[in-house]
Amino acid sequence: MTRYFEILTSLALVATLYAPPPLSAQTLGRDVVVERDVMVTARDGIQLATDIYRPAVNGAPLAGRLPLVLQRTPYGKETERFNEATLYLASHGFVVAVQDMRGRYDSGGGFIKYDPLDAPDGYETVEHLARLPYVDGRVLMWGTSYAAHSQADAAKLAPPSLTGLVINMGGMSNAWDHAVRQGGAFELGRELTWAFRQIPIESTDPVVQAHFERETIDDWYAAWPFREGLSPLSIAPNFEKYILDEARHADYDDFWKEMGINWEEYYDQTGDVPMVHIGGWYDIFLRGTIQNYVELSARQSTPKWMIIGPWTHSGNARTYAGDVDFGPNAGIAGFGTAYQADWFRHILDGTRATGIPEKPVRIFVMGTGDGSKNAEGRLMHGGYWTEADAWPLPDATPTAYYLRADGSLVQEAPVERTSSTTFTYDPTHPVPTLGGNVSARVKDGAFDQRERPDFVGSRAPYLPLRSRDDVVVFQTEPLAETTEVIGPVTVTLVVSSTAVDTDFTAKLVDVYPPSADFPSGYDMNITDGVVRMSYRNGRPTRDLIVPGEVYEVTLELFPTANVFKAGHRIRLDVSSSNFPRWDVNPNTGEPLASSRRTVPADNTVFHEAGRQSKIVLPVRVVR
Repeated sequence: MTRYFEILTSLALVATLYAPPPLSAQTLGRDVVVERDVMVTARDGIQLATDIYRPAVNGAPLAGRLPLVLQRTPYGKETERFNEATLYLASHGFVVAVQDMRGRYDSGGGFIKYDPLDAPDGYETVEHLARLPYVDGRVLMWGTSYAAHSQADAAKLAPPSLTGLVINMGGMSNAWDHAVRQGGAFELGRELTWAFRQIPIESTDPVVQAHFERETIDDWYAAWPFREGLSPLSIAPNFEKYILDEARHADYDDFWKEMGINWEEYYDQTGDVPMVHIGGWYDIFLRGTIQNYVELSARQSTPKWMIIGPWTHSGNARTYAGDVDFGPNAGIAGFGTAYQADWFRHILDGTRATGIPEKPVRIFVMGTGDGSKNAEGRLMHGGYWTEADAWPLPDATPTAYYLRADGSLVQEAPVERTSSTTFTYDPTHPVPTLGGNVSARVKDGAFDQRERPDFVGSRAPYLPLRSRDDVVVFQTEPLAETTEVIGPVTVTLVVSSTAVDTDFTAKLVDVYPPSADFPSGYDMNITDGVVRMSYRNGRPTRDLIVPGEVYEVTLELFPTANVFKAGHRIRLDVSSSNFPRWDVNPNTGEPLASSRRTVPADNTVFHEAGRQSKIVLPVRVVR
């Protein structure tokens, strides 16, 4: 039986319960009514539970037909995270639908992360909702993270009624390239942590919940790789299976070309609708967000926008990422409510609110702050917003900085006939992850690159990473001029190893000089990347290396936008691990994610004539 009930009697009560942002005067007095568990039938007969919110007056739904905005989520359609957004949007002229994805909460079927059936489920849902008698035939989608993936999945099948997308922090173009794997390495921190979080949330079994209260993720990172039935994940076989599948499918095979985990293979068939691609400089999906915007803009005729802020995953309203603050304008006021409503109106009829950019690309350039410590103890790095017609910005000049034997980073290529640096990488003592594009229990964002007790893998006496023997540091002299770096960042390393397989990592760092607030200075991570030598230069299949042979490899770090102020140094850290963000390479050449042994490797970076290692930065000099 259809069940309507009144959520709120007036929007004055909405404003009381959900203060930010304030509601407009013309909507005062409207109610919102909701119909719970409207079932949408998937192609295979599975029932997908959907809650539908409608604007109302005195408990009666408004007459007429309205556009509908849809979010499909694995996190529970009735959880608190959706209340503010659904009530706001429904009270501001939209029908709102929130759906439990297949196998989650009130929907039928079984759950598999990145299920290829999510795309047809999305198609059927869009078309079903468009035909409701109170919907005007236009369906827009919105959501963050997994709810962003679900938008992309629906768009890949081009449902006729799909009218626009607002994709936030979930622009995964190819999970083999980023978000699940990167450079051949496995995104252990993100994927394993997601499973450890979701299993006890999903389950109502007190035994399962007690199990994960005892078995914490921090204790289990070092036990990787897992074997079937022998880890905490065995209590939830569907989660265990997808984790092990992702880890063991190291080659770029058909597993990674499934529609639920890949967009770039389906760009040409994607529905041509307006899209807003929103990302963060410290979000794990940043690379895909940018790639999706660039590729779909080139292929399609409808408007596309890209907005990148100084945010971690789901951090759009914050002014900070990790231990660094970017100033009062860094966050988006009303994100999740008014901001989404403004975008929906702009897509539907061209209405331009204050937050809608004039140009298709809007990015936050980090780094114009004074470097002081604020009341929360965060570094004031600052920054500003700017707009552009395209990405990359045309006035940023690719500039090579070469690695040199004395640890310098300079624009002059080396002339030494013989010059190299060798370090020992021990998989049993990897370099700990200190922020970055992680999105997990592993802390994401910007941090001083110094070990400390609350970071997994850190050890007393908690020294800076630059003090480790397995971190090779190359840095400029203090900059005479302020330098902006905006765009793609590429590192080319000429290397060799004593192992048949190993990793190389690279991290771009903004080095603050000592100050009263930070007497030891501040080594702020900007962006980083990894290459597994057996997958060097994007190889789709594994190919071990020959010990002692010299290879040139390219690391595509995530793009960035940062101002390196005069007096700061630009630094590049080269190593062979970043754990637990990425799994450690055992160096043995055994099948990945199933090895039982590790061996140390002596890894060499060359910086000599004919074997030039370098980082290429898109530079704008500010005088």
